[in-house]
Parts: sequence; C-alpha cells; structure tokens
Amino acid sequence: MRKSRYDAVIVGGGLAGLSTAAYLAHQGKKVALLERGKLGGRAMTIQLKGYQFNFGAHAIYARDTSYLTKIENDLGLRIQWEDFTQLKAKYDMGEDTSVIPSNIGGLLQTKLLKGMDKFRFAYHMLFTTLGFEKGDPNLSIQEWIDLRKISPAVKEMMLNLATTNFFSGDPDSIPSDVFFSYYRRLFKTNIPVSFIQGGWKVLIEEFKRVIKQNGGEIHEKTKITHINSNQDFVTEVQTKRHSYSAEDFIFAIPPEELQKLFQETPIQSDLERYTDYEPTYVMFYDVGLKKRIESDYTYIFDKDRQIFITDISYYDMEAAPPGGQLLQAVGYLNQHEINDTGAHEEMIQRMEQFYDKHFEGWRKQLAIPRASKKPVLQAIRWAMNQRGLPTHFSKLQNAHFAGDWCQGVGQLSELSFSSAYQVSQRILAKKGAIKGA
Repeated sequence: MRKSRYDAVIVGGGLAGLSTAAYLAHQGKKVALLERGKLGGRAMTIQLKGYQFNFGAHAIYARDTSYLTKIENDLGLRIQWEDFTQLKAKYDMGEDTSVIPSNIGGLLQTKLLKGMDKFRFAYHMLFTTLGFEKGDPNLSIQEWIDLRKISPAVKEMMLNLATTNFFSGDPDSIPSDVFFSYYRRLFKTNIPVSFIQGGWKVLIEEFKRVIKQNGGEIHEKTKITHINSNQDFVTEVQTKRHSYSAEDFIFAIPPEELQKLFQETPIQSDLERYTDYEPTYVMFYDVGLKKRIESDYTYIFDKDRQIFITDISYYDMEAAPPGGQLLQAVGYLNQHEINDTGAHEEMIQRMEQFYDKHFEGWRKQLAIPRASKKPVLQAIRWAMNQRGLPTHFSKLQNAHFAGDWCQGVGQLSELSFSSAYQVSQRILAKKGAIKGA
C-alpha cells in the first residue's frame, strides 16, 4: 500500500472541506484534500443552453459579517459580488405586495405593520440586536412568542421571518435561541444578501487555485474506506490502495458517513445521536427565459403557498444569456411530502401558478425549465430535537469536523464556512503556524 504524510488531511470536498484545505494551505500547511466524487458537494453549477443553474441559490447572508468574507480577505479570493436590494424584497399579500421589514429601512416601508406595531417590532429588532432577547433552547419560537403578550401583527411578522429564513413551514419546530442568534447577526448587517457572480463554480475554482498555488494536493474520486486510531488520535485514513497519515484530520462529510468510518473508535457512540437527523428538504423549480420580464421586485414570498421566487439573473449577470432571465422558485416541503411524488407534482403546479401571478408571460418566453425534486438544502433541519454536530471531540484530539451539519454561525453555506474557519483556527493555534507569526 502506498503511504503519504501531510500536516493535514481533509476528507470531503464540499464548501467546508475546500475552504478548510485552502485556508490551511495558505497558512503554510502541507495538505491533501480527498473527495470521493466531484468537488463542490451540493454546491454545484451546471450550464444548460447558456443558463447557469446552481444547486441551491448561491446567496450569502450578511456578507459584511460573514465567515466567507473573512476567508475571502485572508486568502485573497477573486470573487465579484452583487448585493441584494432590500426594498425589492416583497411579501405577497394577496391583492398587494409589501416590503419585508428585515432592517429599519424595510420597517419604514412595509405595509404589514402599521402605527404602534412598527414601534413594537422595532423594539424587538433593537433588543435582538443588543442581545437582550436571546430566546430559550427549550422553547420553539412559536412557544416563545405565545408566552409573551405580543400583538397579533408583530407575532405574525416574527413567524413570517422564521419561516422565510429557516425554510420551514413549521415555526413550532424552530428553536427560539437559534432564531434570535440568527437575526441578531442579520439585523446588524448592512448587506443582508449577496450573490456570487458566476455561481458556486467560481468560488470552487478559487479555492482550488489557492490550494494548488500553496502546494496542496486535491484527489478527486478518492473514497476513504477505513480510519485507524491510536488511543486519543487518528493515525491515518485509507483507501483500497493508499494510506494518508497526518498531524490533523478534518472530516467534512455528513454524520451518516462519519458513523460508518468511525466504528470502533472512541467517538463511535458520540456520533450515533447525529446520524438520524432530518435534513432540510425543499423543491427548486428554475426557469430560463429568452427575454427578461421586468418586475418591481427581485424576491417575492407567499407564506400561504410556502413558496418564494428570486430573480437570480438580476444579481448574477452570468446566470442567463444576454437579454435572458433566470428565475428560481423554492417551495417548502413538509416531512410527509418529502417522498410523495404526488405532492411534488402539486408543488410544481403551485410554483407555476406563482410564476403566472408575478411574472406574467413567462411561459411564452420559456427556454429551459429545471425542477430538482427533494434536494437537500441543508444537511440538518434546525428543530427542537436537532442540534449541530460539534466540530471537535476531546476523545480524538486531532479529529475535527466541518460542514452545514455542524455547530457554527448562520444558516446554509455560512455554517460550512464558519465551522471550517473555526477548525482552521484551532489547528493553526496549536503551534502558532500562521504565516508571519
């Protein structure tokens, strides 16, 4: 069996694995990134008929305070951003639309709150931002609200925000402490949402560039079959023909895969509680249009339908051919609908009706549709009985974990970047390995 030695071996080439490998390589570590398939994981971009379809929107929330921005600045990533226009984000109110009040500007413009309710909601925004409202890990946001004397309009607004940004039609399942932690960060931002020009593929290529320019190795189609450990340390990971040993190991693969690899290790029992967790499932229905259909908004959300549409090409100029348009509809799936093909077809029909309402004439301009049924939006669904996997267990001192199923900051890709950043800093702090230190 061939043997290789590194400072760090990263297993898994999704966003978390790529950003960890790039960060450590940039800081002088000899790294090897091992990916059983193709790089990017669930963050992929495919091009069809001149349209760039991303598996999930390539949106970054609170970019000015995001961990991706930290990583971008530290590594010198070459990324171009287009920032979301807050006042173009609207709620569908039936016969009318209204600005979503996720910051003070939106609060002043929204029709969802009137009179004193605007001041009441501003109060909650302020106290959330200052950290006075933190929620309770034993209460869902629905339960937390019900225990307080909150006006019906403000209550509905808070529940709307919960369902919008946690991709869940059930606010009774969202932990209130997770809700307030998320919105504390979002209320502070000056840039609520941003899009990467060119989609996920641009970011993936940038991570690859940094890894290779700093002497790192990338091994695709490399499946780890076994882990060897010695008391408190992982000693090596193995494929059928190759052994990779290192001082540190970072595992950026989902809990169910971790459970298989870590059998007969000191953390086998610790991982068991995370293997049965439910992901966040949604349906995407993207449509590429030959000609742009202009609208007063670039994001429209209907709470009753549990659907929203984003004009991706308004923010990502490379998403559609010149003069064309790429729209993305996202529909929330309840747990009983996840494997129900009939429910999937009904969701597509509701999405098409929603397109009809807000982008009239889209059917005549349709160049290419793409419906991705039951994709995993996030590997863990934030619920009262589900919390993120720790990024480290003391029983295996040189094993670290990163991904959107781990404990971190934010939601979706930000969980991948924040957990990767934390893991990288922990490894570098052990010997002060940061360049220039």
